[in-house]
Amino acid sequence: MRVLVVGAGGVGSAAALLADTRDFVEHLVLADYDRRRAVAAAARVGSTRCSAAQVDAGDVAAVVALARDSRADVVLNACDPRFVMPLFRAAGEAGCTYLDMAMSLSVPHPEAPYEKTGVLLGDEQFAAADEWSARGQLALVGMGVEPGLSDIFARYAADHLFDSIDEVGVRDGADLVVEGYEFAPTFSIWTTIEECLNPPLVWERDRGWYTTEPFSEPEIFDFPEGIGPVECVNVEHEEVVLVPRWVDARRVTFKYGLGEEFIDVLKTLQKLGLDTTGRVRVGGVEVSPRDVVAACLPDPATLGDRMRGRTCAGTWVTGTGNDGGAREVYLYHVVDNEKSMRDWASQAVVWQTAIMPVVAMDLLAGGVWKGAGVLGPEAFDAAPFLDRLAAYGFPHGIREG
Repeated sequence: MRVLVVGAGGVGSAAALLADTRDFVEHLVLADYDRRRAVAAAARVGSTRCSAAQVDAGDVAAVVALARDSRADVVLNACDPRFVMPLFRAAGEAGCTYLDMAMSLSVPHPEAPYEKTGVLLGDEQFAAADEWSARGQLALVGMGVEPGLSDIFARYAADHLFDSIDEVGVRDGADLVVEGYEFAPTFSIWTTIEECLNPPLVWERDRGWYTTEPFSEPEIFDFPEGIGPVECVNVEHEEVVLVPRWVDARRVTFKYGLGEEFIDVLKTLQKLGLDTTGRVRVGGVEVSPRDVVAACLPDPATLGDRMRGRTCAGTWVTGTGNDGGAREVYLYHVVDNEKSMRDWASQAVVWQTAIMPVVAMDLLAGGVWKGAGVLGPEAFDAAPFLDRLAAYGFPHGIREG
């Protein structure tokens, strides 16, 4: 398999590093708007099977040309969600399989944003599903850790653990600490602002999709492997769009363990208008306030040597078990930053995200996963993915009760 990774930041470069260790990869091109970053990331991989290129992820024609020049079978989108649609279109035009880790952006309801949905995450991609199916091409969307592994957990629970499901609730929490900074997000602040300040999404069988106020319905969730209790709140996330399409459940939610200080910072950014993506004129130059915030904060990929603790991604499922009795399980995946830095020189959140599309590409290359159209991870058999993940040395856990 020949792979074009667009985005040579933390996740893209970490995915390339892992992919280079796998036999299914014939060649991998790491491309970025900043050629120097792409060259540095390829040098870190240090393999003749990995090369660097420069490309503007927002330029469909340029991405198509690069995909064809590199004879890519797969385009892996490792950019932030702004670039989902141009890369999605470019992969389609180039005849490549497409993978991303976040879906096309939502637009809140213009009149009742905290009650009704507007444009949902992924709507633009699913609108093109028939075209992809007609061409026999696959767009595997939301194939990171969250969304991605969390969706696979939901499918596994439905197929192997439950007779009927009441709720699928994705719960994300960590005890990570970044030393030396007053405020330093461990993942893209651009994406974090987008998902946390947009109206959170909930799905119920009898109601469909609806929205709530940001940071609504706080609950304490006890995370495994020593992380412990963390307050989690509703945020907008792709799982709530994806899971109901393939998994029969009464309710689907996503809650994120942000912490009071983090929430206060996000609320302040919103009050000041620094969360906005529209351009404002400053000293004769037009800039996006959100881009300025991102530029002022440290690159999450560079924080690994200052971080300690663990991050946990998981899916909590309740319902009726296969024995007919009530059942409650939490399927989860934990990465310890000390271990990910020692073994792969990648901080925990970045590394956990990067693992998942590599495992998915491995299954696609071997014909274990097959499909056409615009599909989420739930559309595929979950067991082979979890088996392959364990074979890579990154097993998941299951906690009963």
